[in-house]
Amino acid sequence: MRAETTAVAAPPVAAAAGGPASGAPPSWGTGSDVGDQAHRSFDLDLDVFDGPFDLLVTLILKDEIDIWEVRVSRIIAEYVLKLADSGDFDLDATSQFVVLIAALLEMKSRLLLEEDVEEELEDLDPDEAAERLLERLVRYSQFKNVAGALRLRWDEHSARLYRNVSVPPALLRRPAPAGALPAAALPAALAPLLREPPLPDTSHLADLAVSLVKELRRLRLILGDEGEFTFADVAPDDRLERAVTFFALLELHSGGEAVLRQKRHLGDILVTRIARPAPVAAAAS
Repeated sequence: MRAETTAVAAPPVAAAAGGPASGAPPSWGTGSDVGDQAHRSFDLDLDVFDGPFDLLVTLILKDEIDIWEVRVSRIIAEYVLKLADSGDFDLDATSQFVVLIAALLEMKSRLLLEEDVEEELEDLDPDEAAERLLERLVRYSQFKNVAGALRLRWDEHSARLYRNVSVPPALLRRPAPAGALPAAALPAALAPLLREPPLPDTSHLADLAVSLVKELRRLRLILGDEGEFTFADVAPDDRLERAVTFFALLELHSGGEAVLRQKRHLGDILVTRIARPAPVAAAAS
């Protein structure tokens, strides 16, 4: 299929895209043979097409491929990669490629402005036709009013010219006071910077009287003597110290020294010691 399509010339893109049909349309034959051969060897691998680029343009103009399914940005990216890999730059061939890409973009932009007309004007009843005509007249008047307002702005401001002006030297630096400053002004200005700042107020911070290591030692002693106790029996009255005690219980549980049980939600926690296996006596030699 690729060997049969290498002789396909570029179609009149400008006329097919809705532009003026006068003038010679772009074709591959207008450039050099090197540029012509380079363009014909530019193959694309898209989701909806796999083949030469000139064949893709021809199929789009014949409505055999929907232009909305073709990503123009991907075509441009692949062409740039091809130029980077080849190392040769042909101005005529690249110019023709840019013309075709511009034509594809113009076709897409024109399709955005087209309105889908499902009914012919003859099939519309007089009321519906009058309503559509009124909508178009209102839309036309809106654009006409905006154009008139822009024209007035242009007539008013078109003669104005803007230029870049540097900042006046008088505004670059703050003028010094008229009188000379005394020698004592410098120490007075530096004194607040050299003065020791006041100590921060830490009265709102609570001082923990019990550390986690001390609480673990205390709970291990109770657990070794009694073997079982509840959280309410050993927890202090202070709120933060109770939190330290709870963390100590979790540490005993994660270390395999105790089992924590709770019969109901928000109920008291029962702590039970885990009996360690007795060491095996060494066999008599």
